[in-house]
Amino acid sequence: MTFIQIIEGHTTRGEEIEAAVAELEAATQDRYTVRRSIRTQDRDDPTKFMTIVFFDSYESAMENSNLPETGEFAAKLAGLVDGPPTFHNLDVVEDKTF
Repeated sequence: MTFIQIIEGHTTRGEEIEAAVAELEAATQDRYTVRRSIRTQDRDDPTKFMTIVFFDSYESAMENSNLPETGEFAAKLAGLVDGPPTFHNLDVVEDKTF
């Protein structure tokens, strides 16, 4: 079952987050289990972001989460956001394309 994680937070350092994500992707190329990622910015509050990350399954997400580089990225992210981010962990129960 497809699994999605939404990371929600506030930052004024979006470009630094993008660079940290690029570093993570490069460091974990052959082990990175993310299938798709979408970073959004709130039109009404430009400091608010949500990143939507797609995995093949919950197990695949946990495999990615257990990479040492993911832990390093999480620590770096914590220093780039204003307050702790909120994580939403979602199993996809229906997926329609129109």
